[in-house]
This record gives sequence, C-alpha cells and structure tokens, in this order.
Amino acid sequence: MTSSTEPVTREWNGLTIPAAGTYLLDAAHKRVGFVARHMMVSKVRGEFADAAATVTIAEEPLESTVNATIQAASINTAQADRDAHLRSSEFLDAEQFPTLEYRSTGVKSHEGNEFVLTGELTIKGVTRPVELTVEFEGVGRSPFGQDIFGFSASTEIDREDFGLTWNVALESGGVLVGKKIKIEIEGEAIRQS
Repeated sequence: MTSSTEPVTREWNGLTIPAAGTYLLDAAHKRVGFVARHMMVSKVRGEFADAAATVTIAEEPLESTVNATIQAASINTAQADRDAHLRSSEFLDAEQFPTLEYRSTGVKSHEGNEFVLTGELTIKGVTRPVELTVEFEGVGRSPFGQDIFGFSASTEIDREDFGLTWNVALESGGVLVGKKIKIEIEGEAIRQS
C-alpha cells in the first residue's frame, strides 16, 4: 500500500493513469467471463470464479505487463452437469491442467483509453498468441486508502486452436458447441507497491 503523500495518478497522452507500481486484481471486483454459441441458435454465458492477475504499470506506460492465472475447475455456467463436462478431459481437463494462463508480451497499439495487448494464452497445455483489447476505465483512491484502477478487456478465440475439439453434429446442420469463444473480463486492480 502506498502512503497518502505519494501520487495516485499521473497524466499521459490526455489520460489520467495510475502511478507506476505493481497492482493485483481485486477478487471482490472482477469477472472473467465467456460466451459460446449453443446449437447454432443461442449463447451460453459463464465465468471462472477463481482468477488472479498481477499488473505491473511501468514508468513508460506502454511497457506495462499483465500476468494472469485462472483456475480451470472454477468454471461456472449455472448448470452443474454442463460445468462438470467442461471440467472433464473432453474440454478443459481441469485435473491434468488446473490453470489457464495469460502473459502479455507488449502493447500493440492504443487510442484514447483503449489499448491492444499482445500476449500468450495457455489452455490445456497449448499456448497461442492472443490479442486482448483493453479499455482503461479510470483510476483513484478508495475510501480505505487503496490506489485502484478499473478496466475491461475482451477477445475472441477459436477453442479448437487449444485442443478443445469435442462436439456433436446436429441433424439440422451445424454443431452443438460453436468454435469461437468470446472472452469478457472486467475488474479493479489494487496497488501493492
């Protein structure tokens, strides 16, 4: 935690951004969600309840980094049988691969409060490059003296690129589970140092 005399924010390219330092994702103010197509006609939404991330805000903001770990077994779509199937070896294989990992490798671009991060996503032991579009939501100091900032992020992946190939063909054409998965993340991060 920082002292009240240290700056909470700084100005950069027309934005008020966090002071340099290490920030941790606030478990009480986060959502790591996803959307998948079901039977070619609807969407199923879910989330991972257990996720942690470290964001290092650099003195040069475009050199900032993110490392995140998601517990595969914490997947929740509000339907127990489906969640058990998603944890099984036909999907995430949470017993053999207990975590999903994301590590940023750079900032590709930024415009206003939107940044495109390049990075590597690992699911089920397979690592692929993934670009994450991050919207910086704001920065401040909480009533409890914590320096925080908010963000949202999104991307779309092809689950089959990560070896998640289970599916069922439908008599009417198409498949039970869509290949494209939209990832939606929202959260606050709290400064540690």
